[in-house]
Amino acid sequence: MNALFNARLSAEQREVVEHVEGPLLVEAGPGSGKTRVLTERIRHLLTSVPGHFRVLALTFTNKAADEMKDRLQDLGDERERAFIGTLHSFCLDLLTERGRLVGVEGVPNIFEQFKDRKDVLLKAIDEDPFLSDEIGQIEDAKDRNRRVDKWLMGISHMKSHPITCAVIEDELIKRALDAYEAGMRACNAYDFDDLLLLTYRLLVENPKLADLYRRLYRFICIDEAQDMNEAQYAVICALCGEGYKNLMMVGDPRQSIYGFNTSSSEYMERFGVEFGAKRVELTANYRSSKAIVGLAQSLDPNYMVAMQLPIEGAVQVMMGVDEQDEARQVADELQRLFAEGHPDVEGGVEPSKCAILGRTRFALLAIEAELKERSIAYYKRLSANHENESALVEEFQLALRVLANPKDRLHMSTLAKKWKAAEPASAPDGYLHSLRVIAQATQSRSALAVCEALDTMNAGQARLDLMPALKHLEKYADDLEEPDRLAIYEDTAVFRQEWDQYLRAASGVTSLTAFLSSKALGNTQKAAREGVALLTVHSSKGLEFDVVFLAGMAEGTFPDWRASGAKEEAEEVRNAFVAVTRSKRLLYLSYPATRVMPWGGTRRQVRSRFLANLT
Repeated sequence: MNALFNARLSAEQREVVEHVEGPLLVEAGPGSGKTRVLTERIRHLLTSVPGHFRVLALTFTNKAADEMKDRLQDLGDERERAFIGTLHSFCLDLLTERGRLVGVEGVPNIFEQFKDRKDVLLKAIDEDPFLSDEIGQIEDAKDRNRRVDKWLMGISHMKSHPITCAVIEDELIKRALDAYEAGMRACNAYDFDDLLLLTYRLLVENPKLADLYRRLYRFICIDEAQDMNEAQYAVICALCGEGYKNLMMVGDPRQSIYGFNTSSSEYMERFGVEFGAKRVELTANYRSSKAIVGLAQSLDPNYMVAMQLPIEGAVQVMMGVDEQDEARQVADELQRLFAEGHPDVEGGVEPSKCAILGRTRFALLAIEAELKERSIAYYKRLSANHENESALVEEFQLALRVLANPKDRLHMSTLAKKWKAAEPASAPDGYLHSLRVIAQATQSRSALAVCEALDTMNAGQARLDLMPALKHLEKYADDLEEPDRLAIYEDTAVFRQEWDQYLRAASGVTSLTAFLSSKALGNTQKAAREGVALLTVHSSKGLEFDVVFLAGMAEGTFPDWRASGAKEEAEEVRNAFVAVTRSKRLLYLSYPATRVMPWGGTRRQVRSRFLANLT
């Protein structure tokens, strides 16, 4: 290792970086240099350990993977010996290469949206007399809808627990699962749970293949290990087998906030016990000011910090009369900071150094409107993938899906309804001709524009290229009124970025299916954004900002009113811990004294219990 860099590491960090053989469990709190340490250990393995091997570095966010890749760019060709990406991306690659052993042909087509999966289940229910009768006995439409949602969540729970749910005792939910799976296979489609479950099966049922990957990936590193669920842990254990032990996990149980997605820090602890892992704690905080650390410790008294920055920082509570007044106060303070700066924020306060967080997206609605009104630049990351604002680009994306997957009756049906046309019969050779026929028959301008765009993409192209198609959609937009034109241009700009990101990462032949699958996993998202970040607490995880505003800090909003049990309340505390520790220097906690309820009327609000120790 570079001697100068080695000198900049603490004793605990150096111990992690220089560890080579055997299992290693690292507990690393916020701001402890976790990403830096993980990255430098990968560097150390690739440059200092002899032998022909690869390093498998698995993360739970594309942002974390991108950051590690950027930090290792200087390694040149050596960097190619490391797979750095999400666990789902690794599973996708493995199934693309070897999936035929478990019935997967080619690149899996992913149905990532809840609505799509629900539509598959609804169709499966309609085709199953027993399930249809079970649902039909429920008189209230809302109750029927809730029952279907409950079944779908139950299906996901079973698939994400391949060990504990290996035997399903509830015959009704088992029947719903079988019907759902048949519906997905009929569409030649897979969900996120399938990527993990099928990879687990692939490794367990093919020992020679599993052994090949163990010899190939001599070292495995898992980031954010507290976010694992049973299926993810099972895949990792299957990769390791009985004797393979060069596995490192890094995480922080205090930041385990995905319990709703069946994740739990218990798997991190199980790894420590079952693998007999060496344990190292990183207890310094190199990120946050004293004020931020103090508030984090009030949320979790067991959060011990051995060393921290000699910067005071500040935590301030703001109360608005209502949500609009809260929004005005947040915007006022932002503009003041932009104009005046703050002594604890080096180089002035710029929009890119600031974030506004909400427990849910609803806590941010009034603030977003205020930012728009004042022309304060911002960007949103409230969901994993970009949601199209324009109907035209949404139709174009649906058309891409059915072109990539001739068995995708679900999205073909959706597109036909949008174009007010009859759904065509299945087309083994693809739907392009059928789409042209529909467009000509309906004479829908948007349908014709989409088909013309598809023609520019496919005609005479030796290599798949979406750019001409996007230009054609923008040409169509030029004749529209400004709001519609702007929405199309914004969507095509995101699409263009995603296509460019895909091309940069792709090796060899590109395909529409591979692009759409990569897009579904969020691999094509561009991390760099301009303006103030507008984020939910869950989407802020892993990020850091000089200035953070945490809005909607009232009982019922944060903590969420649904957190009624001890387990749920504990997770809300961890949510607050994560939100607070996104700040490096300044933290503002705001709430409205009154709130207009969705059903009408106004309700007085009590400030959050998380503000109990603040004035």
